[in-house]
Amino acid sequence: MRLNDFLFLIKGSTGISLKNEVLLYQLVERFSESELDGLDGQEIANLLKLTPKMTAQFIPSFTKLQNQFIPELTDHWLAINDPCYPEPLREAYLPPIGLFYRGNLQLLQTKMLGVVGSRVPTDYSRTVLKQIIPELVCQKLTLVSGLAKGVDTITHRLTVANGGNTIAVIGTGLAQYYPSENRSMQDYIGSNHLLLSEYLSNVGPRRHHFPERNRIIAGLCQGVLVSEAKNHSGSLITANLALQNNREVFAIPGPINSPLSVGTNELILAGAKPVLQSNHIIEELLY
Repeated sequence: MRLNDFLFLIKGSTGISLKNEVLLYQLVERFSESELDGLDGQEIANLLKLTPKMTAQFIPSFTKLQNQFIPELTDHWLAINDPCYPEPLREAYLPPIGLFYRGNLQLLQTKMLGVVGSRVPTDYSRTVLKQIIPELVCQKLTLVSGLAKGVDTITHRLTVANGGNTIAVIGTGLAQYYPSENRSMQDYIGSNHLLLSEYLSNVGPRRHHFPERNRIIAGLCQGVLVSEAKNHSGSLITANLALQNNREVFAIPGPINSPLSVGTNELILAGAKPVLQSNHIIEELLY
């Protein structure tokens, strides 16, 4: 069995954490195909020192997938050992051992900027994004977001409308739509740009998926722009992960009496670069 096929089976199995997925990859990346063939669920559980509860979940799940596996299942699977897997993500905190995708993988080799913000953005945020996104697109930056309500959707739509490239990293499987009103946009991105997920196609939204998705955006991009953020919001999590990965963090300053500007203003106080115009991003990422 090839390593990327083995990693597909691991990703599809239950009872194993993201940290254990990465640990297992590190343990077996030099294994031969015959050695990988010889690993059964119990041996993997032993390698990872899984708890009895995790082992009871993992072994039947892995064994079932192993018995049903056909190579065609990995046609749209990009494993961490694949040459096309982006190097910045491979070197980031807790990289996914593989990603399911639809669309143009060549976009992963472009300069990428993550854009995150509120699901209920203010008119101020909408106006600023309408001003700077077309200018970022003109500089050939690929804009990456999570296809959630609010700023994510605005980012994808403005990028497409201005002839740019966009990547959506979603918190469900590729065959699921969340939120449902973004179905047509998700299909369009998958056909004309790039859609990424680390979940099997039939997996729906779960609360922990969204911070997991955020770490991918933070690891994938050369920089992250936070348009608005409350205290302790998911956008701040993404910004902090970007900082951990030594990425540039940009923030749009806002009114001091706006709850949605508390997070961005505090990011700026902590050292994030304030964005008053698109050149403040372009000069950092492209020159």
